[in-house]
Amino acid sequence: MHAMSLTAIADIVGGRLADVLDPDALVTQPAVFDSREAVEGSLFIALKGQHTDGHTYARAAVDKGAAAALVTRPVGVPAIVVDDVLAAFGQLGHTLLHGVFGGAQVVAVTGSAGKTSTKDFIAQVLPGPVVATPQSFNNEIGLPLTITLASDTTRFLVLEMGARHIGDIRALTRIAQPDISVVTNVGTAHVGEFGSRENIATAKGEIVEALPQGGLAVLNADDDFVQEMQNRTQGRVVTYGLSEAALIRAVDVKVDDRGRASYVLVTPEGYADVRLQFVGDVQVHNSLAAAAVGREAGLSVEEIAARLSEAMPRSRWRMETHVRADGVTIVNDAYNANPHSMRHSLDALASMTGGRDQRSVAVVGRMNELGESSRTAHEEIGQYAAGLGLDQIILVGEEEAGWMQQGVSKAGGKAVHLPDQDTALDLLHTILRPGDVVLVKGSRGVQLQELADRLLQLDPGSADA
Repeated sequence: MHAMSLTAIADIVGGRLADVLDPDALVTQPAVFDSREAVEGSLFIALKGQHTDGHTYARAAVDKGAAAALVTRPVGVPAIVVDDVLAAFGQLGHTLLHGVFGGAQVVAVTGSAGKTSTKDFIAQVLPGPVVATPQSFNNEIGLPLTITLASDTTRFLVLEMGARHIGDIRALTRIAQPDISVVTNVGTAHVGEFGSRENIATAKGEIVEALPQGGLAVLNADDDFVQEMQNRTQGRVVTYGLSEAALIRAVDVKVDDRGRASYVLVTPEGYADVRLQFVGDVQVHNSLAAAAVGREAGLSVEEIAARLSEAMPRSRWRMETHVRADGVTIVNDAYNANPHSMRHSLDALASMTGGRDQRSVAVVGRMNELGESSRTAHEEIGQYAAGLGLDQIILVGEEEAGWMQQGVSKAGGKAVHLPDQDTALDLLHTILRPGDVVLVKGSRGVQLQELADRLLQLDPGSADA
């Protein structure tokens, strides 16, 4: 965080100081919206949500060292009072990025699936210093928060941008105009909110519309909806994918018995071998997007390939893989789920097993926000899972899990339908044996990551795969 006085911040956000003894006191650390994370010199953002009001915790944040709180009313501790905390925080982020960190290039990433892993790849491919969105803080709160993590020396800012409505990404790009925009795909995530894939494409395409002349759009050549975005930008376009039409592409793709892909990276400047550490063949596309960004930064194909091969997963609950001391592999991919990501995760599970002593066990929960297509989508996932020949399919939850079971049955397969995590854990405890690979997958609201953690706790000697 660039050191700024409370007076300077108040001027930027159009606020006034309240209960401030020293207007020249400095904010020197990144912003926080959780008072427990406040440190000496941080700025506490007092957000008001459905169940809690950050103003209640302003004193706790200041007691932990926060220089001040950004609030809508005086709270008895040093504060900057504004009409709208979220709008003011966005303005602060915009000014920091475009007025203070003028030398930092912005790489913006969106898509229905894969954007967090793509962001993690890009952050590790680019030459530093690089600041990237933590986890998937990809909304109007997380984006300015990420900007406060940057400093005067930051060279690249890699920002994940999410959307639940048309116009959301446009609002984010007004805070941080991208120099490079990456679109991974247009799937059915949040289709219940958007209404159709066409509307999702409209929303995601806002990220390339925000590019200035001379900016770069990095587009997935294997997704027709993404390819159509070439007509919505004034920037240059680079495509990536498996298609021969892609400028940056992968050939000779192979997946090893731990679900990790290798391939030959082909660019106009040459080719080089890549061996990914991420699990799942979907990571090929995510890494190719990062390769296109690295190429724009001036890296050679050999440098890009080496950095991709060294890159490690940084965000939790996305094909997070651990091997217990008893030889059981737990794949925790429970951050979120939609039909697109569910298929890729199931494919990865199938690729990780096949030996005599290996069994594939899928533990699957519901996919949220699918609207009127929810029942059909869940049945289709059930059919898809059955078609992969998995050794065990365990469906956790109520209505949606029942729909998936119907799909499994239609495809001639068998599945166990259990009501909750406790019963699933009891079953897994009795059936798992050395060599088994267990995929845990579901939407965030299902909280199946807790089940994956409990599976690891059954064997405290587990280690990273």
